[in-house]
Amino acid sequence: MTESRRLLQHVLAALAYRTQKALRDAPPEFVEFRAGPNVRTPYELLWHMTSLIGYARTFFHGGEFAPPRLPSMAQEAERFHGELQALRDDFANDSLRAAITDEQLLHGPLADAMTHAGQLALLRRLAGAPVASENFIQADISASNVSTRQPAPAAPDKWWRPDQAPQPPGPVRDVPPEVKIARLR
Repeated sequence: MTESRRLLQHVLAALAYRTQKALRDAPPEFVEFRAGPNVRTPYELLWHMTSLIGYARTFFHGGEFAPPRLPSMAQEAERFHGELQALRDDFANDSLRAAITDEQLLHGPLADAMTHAGQLALLRRLAGAPVASENFIQADISASNVSTRQPAPAAPDKWWRPDQAPQPPGPVRDVPPEVKIARLR
């Protein structure tokens, strides 16, 4: 397997991790939360993400991929992660040749799907159930795990509170002393 394919496998694992982080412990009503007219619900976003990963697989196998709507978000999550596993396995199969480059796979369907994982996290905040922040560099992400069973955050931000506005990027600045102390612990 080429180094770029190994990296793409890791991208899939990061996508699995971030998607499950956005979905884990979401309130039941989150599935159909609609932030505004013509905005995808979390279920519709995940369904679209499944379609993107299946579309990426068509560059190895040909054909088209148009997944039908499933009855539940849990079933869609399983299907999404099944497609991630299938694409991960495609990347490991040296006999498969893609109709596009690894770079195109990355900046096309994989980057698109990662964007939607971020949108899921944003929708959680808009729905009143924000996702805790963490240092993703320390996350326990492994290319061998693209399943729904993702590990808990390895380095959650200790200062984070769900009722608090997001903090500015960078070092702790202009934060009340009690929050600053909590962020440093």
